[in-house]
Amino acid sequence: MGWPIIVLLALALWGAYNGYTTREIKHPPGVIAPDAPVQRNFENGKAFQIKDFTITPRAKFSLTARVLARERYRSDAAADIIPIDIAFGWGPMSDTALIDKLKISQSGRFYFWGYQGQPPAAHEVIIRSSANMHLIPADSITRERLLDARVGDVLELEGELVDVKRSNGWNISTSLTRDDSGGGACEVIYVRHVIARGS
Repeated sequence: MGWPIIVLLALALWGAYNGYTTREIKHPPGVIAPDAPVQRNFENGKAFQIKDFTITPRAKFSLTARVLARERYRSDAAADIIPIDIAFGWGPMSDTALIDKLKISQSGRFYFWGYQGQPPAAHEVIIRSSANMHLIPADSITRERLLDARVGDVLELEGELVDVKRSNGWNISTSLTRDDSGGGACEVIYVRHVIARGS
């Protein structure tokens, strides 16, 4: 067997393995993450440094939610500190019966949803039950777990909502409410702990 064939076989096997390990996790209809995120605001969060970034905590934050979409970022302005965004759903937006009626995607640090025909739920319900979150891993284990998250996973996450400023002037501020949408509506989370339910 020549080297070109061996290389092609290796690439095919890697592609099959990668597709298997990143495939969407399916769930039957029903709410699987019923509770909204829990947030406790800080009056004066103590800032800390990561490389040339200043991280200012704004609130204690935890959630158990379904992964609706995930996007890895490597080259935009935030990638050095925020390697991944995950769109999470809880309550009605953790129910396959509703999710399957929506087209969900991510791009440019935003999360998008749409539908054909009649709305499958009130827009306010979808907005209040889902969010795109910019995730800053606190350590290498947390980073690996976030990057390994699959669509359909139910993640339990704890950390802080934070504002971030870089020494070159770049900055991003977290949302502190689940009722907003559009620019500035994403949560920025310093993730101290994350685990996939059932793992």
